[in-house]
Amino acid sequence: MKGIKKSFFTSTFLSILFFIGMLQTSYAQPTSDAQLADYYYANGELSKAKEYYEKLYKKNPIKTYFERYYECLISENDLKNAEKLIKQQLQNSNGDVEYNVLLAQFYEDNQQQPKAEKIYKTLIDELRPNPTSIINLFNVFKAKGKNDFAFQTIQKGRSILKNSYPLNFQFAEYYGAIKETKKMIQEYLSLIDYNSGYMEPIQNLLTRVIDFNNTTSEDYNLLKAELLQRAQSKPNDANATEMVTWFFIQSRDFNAALIQEQALDKRMNFSGGRVYDLGIICIENNDYTTARKAFTYVKNLGQDKPLFYQAENAMLNTRYKEITTLRNLSASDINETVSEYEKTLDRVGKSNKTLPLILELAHIQAFYNDHSQKAIDLLNDALTISRLTDIQKAEVKMKLGDILVLYGDVWEASLYYMQIDKDFKFEPIGQEARFKNARIFYYDGEFNYAQSQLDVLKQGTSRLISNDAIELSLLITDNFGLDSNYTAMFWFASADLLIEQHKYDQAFQLFDSIMIKFPYHSLGDEILIKKSKAMQQQGRWNDAINYLDELLKFYSNDILADDAWFIKGDIYQNHLFDNEKAMDCYKEVLFNYKGSIHTTEARKRFRELRGDKVVEINDTNLDN
Repeated sequence: MKGIKKSFFTSTFLSILFFIGMLQTSYAQPTSDAQLADYYYANGELSKAKEYYEKLYKKNPIKTYFERYYECLISENDLKNAEKLIKQQLQNSNGDVEYNVLLAQFYEDNQQQPKAEKIYKTLIDELRPNPTSIINLFNVFKAKGKNDFAFQTIQKGRSILKNSYPLNFQFAEYYGAIKETKKMIQEYLSLIDYNSGYMEPIQNLLTRVIDFNNTTSEDYNLLKAELLQRAQSKPNDANATEMVTWFFIQSRDFNAALIQEQALDKRMNFSGGRVYDLGIICIENNDYTTARKAFTYVKNLGQDKPLFYQAENAMLNTRYKEITTLRNLSASDINETVSEYEKTLDRVGKSNKTLPLILELAHIQAFYNDHSQKAIDLLNDALTISRLTDIQKAEVKMKLGDILVLYGDVWEASLYYMQIDKDFKFEPIGQEARFKNARIFYYDGEFNYAQSQLDVLKQGTSRLISNDAIELSLLITDNFGLDSNYTAMFWFASADLLIEQHKYDQAFQLFDSIMIKFPYHSLGDEILIKKSKAMQQQGRWNDAINYLDELLKFYSNDILADDAWFIKGDIYQNHLFDNEKAMDCYKEVLFNYKGSIHTTEARKRFRELRGDKVVEINDTNLDN
């Protein structure tokens, strides 16, 4: 009896499982018309999908059902029902342009060109003065590759819209597609006449289609001729002149841009504002000569003009950048600059507002004019100025410390650095002071103490200071103690200090002594990079690159190779102004030294030099 019960319950349980399985299987299969249609469509069985899409479309003629039903009909070459379907969809959509064009395309595909032509022409003939409808039809024709009809559409649109709405973007797009560059340019420039707010977007578009580095190309000269002609025909139109100025700036012909702005300033009495702005652009692009011309023009307009003092300060700052960037100006140029600073400070006085000028003058005197004591006296005097903020006092002390290192009084410099570190422990200026103080101990051979300070700074918030700390820390770690009496490292640190003090011959003698006495010492690449630095400080840029190239030749797999490539990039970018070579150097860092501390900065600079910029153009609000 127990055996019978067990058998009964087992068979019943299995029956239930089988029933559940059947239910699951039935639910796994598509059951509705929509599910069946999509199922067959996805599997490429269009003949089976057709009957379901037909039923679905008749119940609910939405676009998705229409498109798939139409595709099924075409796949079976059922042209009669396909044509009928499009016409039905046209009725359902109240004559939507998209379906009109689809019907015309259907006729074209089936050798019924006259019918297609009639639809296209009717669409254009029946256009109403509605910008959205005109642009929509233009875009539909363009998407279908119907350029002739696209052009007829905007021609009709311009005729019926008259001056109420421009179609310049569409005309320019059409002319660009058929390589009519002159007409394309004219359409873009006419849009600026219509609405000056579109000047910047048009400038961005033109930089995409015109190669400003190729001044002999036909497109470049077409744009130049068109801009000059417009400026000459409308001499009092600031927009026309601004476009010419922009063109010369893109071409890096800043002097020509200055001539344009000065002429406009005289005609329109702009009080030098635009000329001053151009001077700032020139500084940013390292054209210091043109920048000084611009600021001189503004200054010569008179002391009663609003930008007189800004122009005066900008002139001095330009000279400062010129001296510290090029580093190869003559003694007479430097003395002339010092004289200009002193005259300005005598006239306006020494105050918290003129402190930047004082700091710049002290830097020039000490590092480029061999007058360290004059610089020290100037800065000590600056510390007595009333109303200096604590951060301003720290800036003066920092400059004093730097000059005292140059002057040879490194421990007096250390006192200033320690004061700043104590007062601004968690600020960038405090971190910079701590790094410079650690470097003092490194110069003196106190490598262990210097390393302890650098270990803290490596976690600093300032990327620049953190990177400097990492580099000096690695130098000490990799080279300290490799020879029995530490001689090589002591000599190296002493030579490093001599470079900071501009005693280059003595520094090079020490470097050479290391290589003679310790020919296999690991400091070989460090010595080459320091020699390059010495050349950079003297403005001997090609010599600096030669030392870096030597490093890359003999130490391409060592720790300083990425530094050498990055420094080369910086020299080409900021001192020799060869952006192509700079980009090549930064690419080396990015592709071949992925773990480099310079990766982030190299990527940023590479993108800037490449001109990466997202430009979004929208012509739907032209009237705003």
